[in-house]
Formats: sequence, structure tokens, C-alpha cells
Amino acid sequence: MGPWRCLLLLLLLAAALRAQQQQFMEYVERRLALLEERISQWHDQSSRYSTELRDFKNQVLGMLETAEKEREALRSEAEGTAVRVDRLEREVDYLETQNPAPPCVEVDETLMEKQVAIAKQRKNEKYTKLTDCSDTIASVRAMKILKRFGSTSGLWTKDAAGNSEKIYVFDGTANDTVYVFPRMREFTLFSATRKAARIKLPYPWVGTGHLVYDGHLYYIRQQGPFQVIKFNLANKTVVDSSVFPAEEQIPVFGLSPFTYIEMAADEEGLWAIYATKENEKNICLAKLDPTSLDIEQMWDTPCPRENAEGAFVVCGALHVAYNTRLPSRSRVQCVFDVSGTLAPEDASLVYFPKRYGSHSSMKYSPRERQIYAWDDGYQIIYRMEMKKKLEV
Repeated sequence: MGPWRCLLLLLLLAAALRAQQQQFMEYVERRLALLEERISQWHDQSSRYSTELRDFKNQVLGMLETAEKEREALRSEAEGTAVRVDRLEREVDYLETQNPAPPCVEVDETLMEKQVAIAKQRKNEKYTKLTDCSDTIASVRAMKILKRFGSTSGLWTKDAAGNSEKIYVFDGTANDTVYVFPRMREFTLFSATRKAARIKLPYPWVGTGHLVYDGHLYYIRQQGPFQVIKFNLANKTVVDSSVFPAEEQIPVFGLSPFTYIEMAADEEGLWAIYATKENEKNICLAKLDPTSLDIEQMWDTPCPRENAEGAFVVCGALHVAYNTRLPSRSRVQCVFDVSGTLAPEDASLVYFPKRYGSHSSMKYSPRERQIYAWDDGYQIIYRMEMKKKLEV
């Protein structure tokens, strides 16, 4: 090949390379232009999204501020409603006190004749008071809800005669174990029973009518005839027992069918509240000798069993609390003074604030002048306001 031909070939190759280079540069420029266009689109979209996000954030902040204002308004409205409800309850209490409902005593002429005959027979058997107690309940001064413990029905109390600070708890309406807390603090602070001692009784108990009095537990035996067991809490032994001399006993309270005998204590001593088939519409009362469990005297009271949920004795006067089958506020609607020193019109109709359900037990402490109540599993203390009796 001649030199001219080599030179010509080189020139042709150089031209082809320049053409390819030009095409490559044009391709690169087109790709860069496309990338610049896409970057510009992304920038525009990003700017638009940022603007929308900022607007949405401002909108959410406004909504949150509005919601906070509405929440504060609702809270203030709820507080105002609670205050009005509380005021309304106080006004209802006052109105009911000023205009009490008539006692649920069904007029039974036969029963009235029988009561008159019994009264004539016993006119010389007037109860001789053991103390100079002349107080009666005026109202509930304060109420304190301690806690919620155990079953819906039960009993908690202190020793009604001694100075012990121990708390005795009977959980349920049938069992054989009593929980004993050393002080109110341990009972209040601890939800479990690990701080409590356990006393296993020789016989199971029934109902919620038991009583701790002067170091002894008086409780109702579950099986067989209704028997009052006197149990020494110090040495854990049975001291005495007595079969209650009442035939065909029935539940003493219409709303508490598990209690047949309600043991009670006051300034005068030991009492038993019960009911019999013979006089099934009304409640009976007996004065007991705490040492021998002998019955010293018995009364047929005018207080009906129907809608009764509990009872206690204060200064020789039986106070029966009533409710409804759909639980409402409890109130003392019948008072029977065994000594006859309390005028019927002077007996106050004590109202207990509605809280949960109905009382399964109400134990009066003559030393502290307060009632230990068990309301639907809640343990409550009612502090009582007292006043002097106006003698008949």
C-alpha cells in the first residue's frame, strides 16, 4: 500500500471518530438536559410538598389548640355539674328530712291488738337501764370510705367494749376464718391479707350478724339450730354456747336473707336482733347477759322486716335501716326504745348517703360513736352526731 493510501485511510478514520464524538456529545447533552428537567420538576414538587406540609402542620396545631380549649371547657363544665349534683343531693336530703316518707308499717289490727295485750302484760316489766346514757342519734356527721376488700357482703368491726385497735374482718356470709389486722393503718394501706393474722374458728359461721365484745367473739354457727357461740379471742377456745330460744326463725332483715341473728352492742351491753315465723312481719329484740348468754328480756318491736337491710342499738334504742330492692340511699326509718325514754316524734330519721349498693352489716361502736358498715364490698365509717333524748 502506498503512502497516499495510508494517509487517506487515516483521514477517513479521523473523520469517522469526529462524527462519533459529536454524536456522543450530543447524546450526553440530551441526557443532561433531561436530568436538569427532572431535577427542576423534583425541586418544584418538593417545594410544593413543603408548602402543603407546613400548611397541614399549621392546621393540626390549630385543631389541637381548639381541642385543648374544648377539653378545658368540658372539664370546667364537669366540675360545675359535680358541684350542682352534690348541691342537689344535699337539697334532696334536706327535703326528705323535712318531708320524710311514711314508715313502711302495714296496719294490722290483729297485730295491734296483740301488741296492746303484750304491753298491758308488761307494763310492770319496764326495762331498768344499767347506765345513764341519754343520747340518741341526730344525724350522720361525716362519712369515710376506707377501701374495697373481699366479697360484696361481709362484716368488719372493732371490739365494741375494749380499747383494742384491732380490726376484725369477716369476708362473705359463710366461712370459718376471721382476718385480724393490728391497726386501722394496716387494714387501709394493704390490699392483700398478708398483714393480717388468721383465726380459724372451730365451727363455720353464717350471716353477717357477728360481734366482737370485751375480748370475745359472739358468732352464729352455720349448721344445726341457730346457736350463738362465745369464742375467746385470746386463747382461741369456745367459752360458751347457747341455742337461741326462738322457734322457726326467719331472716331478720328482708334485704339480707343470709342473717338470722344480728348481735349488737351499745352502752347498755349485749343485744340480739332476730325474727320468728310467729311474728314474721316485725323484728324482735332481746337483751343478753354477755357472761352466760342468758336472755334477760325480750321485746316484739313495731319495726317491720320488709325492706330492712340492717340494724344497731344505741343507748337502749333499736335503730333499723331500710332501703329498696333496687339499692338507693339507706335511712333509719324505725326506732324502738326499750326504756320508753325516747319520744317517737323525737327520733331522727337518719339518712346514709347513697354510694354503691346496700349495707350487708352495720356495727355501732359505743366507744367511738361511729358505725362500721360494709356496702357492696366497700368498708365505710359513719361518724354520728348525737343529741339528748327528750323524755316522754
